[in-house]
Amino acid sequence: MSEIVLPMTKVSAETKSPKNLIIFSKPKVGKTTLLSHLDSCLILDLEDGADYVDAIKLKAKSIEDIKAIGKAIKEAGYPYKYIAVDTITALEEMCIPYAEDLYAKSSMGKNWFTDGKPKYGSILNMPNGAGYPWLREAFTKVVDYIKTWAPRVILVGHVKDVILDKNGSEFSALDLDLTGKLKRITSSQSDAIGYLFRRGNKNILSFKTSDEISCGARPEHLRNQEIVLSELSEDNKLIINWDNIFID
Repeated sequence: MSEIVLPMTKVSAETKSPKNLIIFSKPKVGKTTLLSHLDSCLILDLEDGADYVDAIKLKAKSIEDIKAIGKAIKEAGYPYKYIAVDTITALEEMCIPYAEDLYAKSSMGKNWFTDGKPKYGSILNMPNGAGYPWLREAFTKVVDYIKTWAPRVILVGHVKDVILDKNGSEFSALDLDLTGKLKRITSSQSDAIGYLFRRGNKNILSFKTSDEISCGARPEHLRNQEIVLSELSEDNKLIINWDNIFID
């Protein structure tokens, strides 16, 4: 290890834009369409959601597909600036067989497969929730692998309505649709989490934290802000403003 030189003044920020961004919304708000207008962005389409848009896109139906795509990207010299995973909700489902494989290869899981079939039907059916840590491990491994493909990664998710108790009364909140601790882990490893919604002729990406919506951002220009990501002009043309998110 080289000699450590202690800093005596502030060290400049390495980047102003999020390296790892989560965008989640209700269905049909236009996430995929917006991503199709982001230059040099490969959409990893896991739900056939990009079928109706012109985009740089590839479909994946399994973890083996993802591994093959990653290999091709490496061999091509990592040509993309952005990778968009559409959606991480589908990716979580895709990771269940991978989690079972990881468990089966461990010392604890040597008897997992019986006649080629999982012992409990699914690793998520294991007693006392013992399978969920393996799903988290599988999901994290895949996301970390995808993050090596490009300088910036966008994880696209669905919204989940959750019922919370506040001062003795229940109210509905909007949250990222991932299972349990997996949501917290994925969120903590992201630089910004934005909720996309429509207001009139505009698509707004909100990073405002509230009781109703779980959002937030580390980059200063996004922190506690509502960013106009797209809007229709007076002559009905769509204006995309990704430069408001990725400023460097």
